[in-house]
Amino acid sequence: MASNQTTVAVSSVLATLKRKNKIIYVSLLVILSVFLLLDYIPGGQVFSAWVTPPVALFLGLIYALSCGQAHPKFNKKVSKYLLQYSVVGLGFGMNLQASLASGKQGMEFTILSVVGTMLIGWLFGRKFLKVDRDTSYLISSGTAICGGSAIAAVGSVLKADDGEMSVSLGTIFILNAIALFLFPVIGHALNMSQQDFGTWAAIAIHDTSSVVGAGAAYGEEALKVATTIKLTRALWIIPLALVTSFLFKKQGRKISIPWFIFFFILAMVFNTYVLNSTSTGIMIGDGINHVARKTLTITLFFIGASLSRDVLKAVGIRPMIQGVLLWITISLSTLAYIYLR
Repeated sequence: MASNQTTVAVSSVLATLKRKNKIIYVSLLVILSVFLLLDYIPGGQVFSAWVTPPVALFLGLIYALSCGQAHPKFNKKVSKYLLQYSVVGLGFGMNLQASLASGKQGMEFTILSVVGTMLIGWLFGRKFLKVDRDTSYLISSGTAICGGSAIAAVGSVLKADDGEMSVSLGTIFILNAIALFLFPVIGHALNMSQQDFGTWAAIAIHDTSSVVGAGAAYGEEALKVATTIKLTRALWIIPLALVTSFLFKKQGRKISIPWFIFFFILAMVFNTYVLNSTSTGIMIGDGINHVARKTLTITLFFIGASLSRDVLKAVGIRPMIQGVLLWITISLSTLAYIYLR
């Protein structure tokens, strides 16, 4: 009898905590949304300026680490699609010719860095740190191309188990969160130009979300350059998945293609040749682009709230060391490329 009462009491406490956490979660979302909407009200820009992508990510992280992971399935689904829609929306604020010029400048180093990162990742992970084969390969893939998207695509080809996927994604996610805060600070300290910072962020930061967030925090031109180069880089998911299926004898596995990148390109083409031809069209393009920046900020809150203490525990020291070493290597080599070209 006493045991049943204890179980009921514990269940009641847990249910109460869950309700409180849900209220906090919804309240944070509402507050973020209201502050972002203030940007459309005269005089409200002063307040909305405080809600930057790093701030939204930080709030999500604080919530996840203090209250626990919130609605993991909902967060994962919403953040995935909202990020894709946001990136496509950003395309309505970009000129195709200018974007192609920016992407072309980083193309040579992109090719070199993708191949180099995979080789160095194998050296650090397998030879020095003795990380298991699939986890080491996934971390290298996420660092070389575009974080979680690359890991998801390559993981499906490798048929990686849940543990390997969680450790790899956790490692990349933690470094992404750090990069979003750290890179703009370093960029300003080094007095980097918008073009140079955009190139650096696109190559040295893993996930598209953090690249776009860091670019937006640094400046308008940095955002355009970073987004273009990163999405060009993300197309390497396809050849990497094909090479993976050959190396690991996994023929017939499904390859996940990031289709939203092609819609981003279509948005740029439409903006350049249709919307930019009239003043009304320019206003429409700018409006879509502006909304996309707001939804991107909300996306980063969802991404931050997806982190859990269980993920932090699961990562382990050796995979994290591999991730950090790779991250430092690609960050420094990209800086060297930028200043010596």
